[in-house]
Order: sequence, then C-alpha cells, then structure tokens
Amino acid sequence: MNRRLAIIEKFQKKIQKTFNDLDIKPNDITIYIQAFSHSSFINDFKLDKVNDNERLEFLGDAVLELMVSQYLYTEHADLPEGRLTKLRAAIVCEPSLVTFAKKLGFDQLILLGKGEEKTGGRTRPSLIADVFEAFVGALYLDLGYDVTLQFFNRFIFPNITEDLMVGILDHKTFLQEYIHKHKNVQVEYQLISEDGPAHFKTFTSIVCVEGEKLGSGIGRTKKESEQKAAQEALAHLMAGE
Repeated sequence: MNRRLAIIEKFQKKIQKTFNDLDIKPNDITIYIQAFSHSSFINDFKLDKVNDNERLEFLGDAVLELMVSQYLYTEHADLPEGRLTKLRAAIVCEPSLVTFAKKLGFDQLILLGKGEEKTGGRTRPSLIADVFEAFVGALYLDLGYDVTLQFFNRFIFPNITEDLMVGILDHKTFLQEYIHKHKNVQVEYQLISEDGPAHFKTFTSIVCVEGEKLGSGIGRTKKESEQKAAQEALAHLMAGE
C-alpha cells in the first residue's frame, strides 16, 4: 500500500468516529476526504489542485452565512439589519470558526503535507477555519440542507456564547437609540428586587420612559437584568410599530 492510501485509510477510521459522535451517516466519504485535504497534502502527491479543499471552502462559506443568517433572523426578531450584520460577522469570523472546529476535533483530522505539518500548519487559525468551512460545504453537498441545519442546531448554535455577543447585543444602547428617534428623553432603569443567597442572587429590574414601564428583566447581575428589561421593551415597542 502506498503512503497516500495508508494516510487516507487512517483518516477514514478517525473521521468515522467523528461521524458517529455527530450522528451523521455520510453517503460519499470521498467528499469529506477532500474537505480535510489541505493544498500541501495534494501537492505532496502531485495531484490536481481541484482535489484540495478550497472549492468546498468556497461553498461552505456561503452555506455558513445562510445558516447563521437564518438563525439570527429567527432568534433576534428585535434587532435591525445593521446589528444582525455585525453579529453574523462575529460568529463567522476566523476565531469563532477555529473554536467551533476545535470543539469538534477537526484540527486533528486535517490532511497536511510533510512540510506544512512540520511548520505547525495544524495549529494555524486560518487553516483550521478554512477546514471548518470546507466541511460545511461537504456536508451540504452530501446530505443536503436539512441535515446541515441539524448539525448547526446541535453543535454550533449552542456554542455561540454571550462573550461573542458583547458590544453587539447591547439592548440598552439599542433602546436608548430607538427612544431618541421618537422623543428626546432619557431611559431610566429601576432595581425592583434582589432575591436568593449571596452566592446565587437574582436581580429584577424594570425600564421606564417618562414614568411608563416598558419592560422588565431578571438576571444573575443587575446589569444582566437591565439588559433583559431593555430587550423586552424593544420587542414590545417594535411589535407596536
């Protein structure tokens, strides 16, 4: 058995475990081999460049944007287009894709050329992010839209952390901007209650404009409760437009 076939056979055994973990039943394993084949691996064996993962990366980038856009449109009905665009950019940026890929163990599956392996290609963020996009493209081509969406619902969207959204999902700022468009008044927040033991408190806040309560929120911190109150107020105001 030549070296390339031996590497591919080993890869197939490793990725089968990944498929089992993800509850994915592939139809065409060759498309996933291509998804994880870096150009350096293809060059080592003097194969045609179309066999590397760059074409699948191109497709996966578009599929990724569609999946994330649909998710944000549904989950954040109170956000205007500009905020949705910023949030999508934060989710599909390289650091986020690297995080998703590493959680799934994709960095350990990449097929690299000898030189790229020696120079640390397996830890290069851009390379890992590209592989994630290529996998998404392969999954979409092999199993279709519904299975790809299930993959995102189970393994990607739950890993979109609050930290990722800091500065983007600032509902208090959105609310102040919204109110200023209609009347030049200040938004006021009031802490209504603190409940629970010191190590596990919950805070309840309300948000008011000119004495009128617009929303309320409960959180583990005063700041979180205010953000949730502002989110509820925004949803209420936009529903009435």
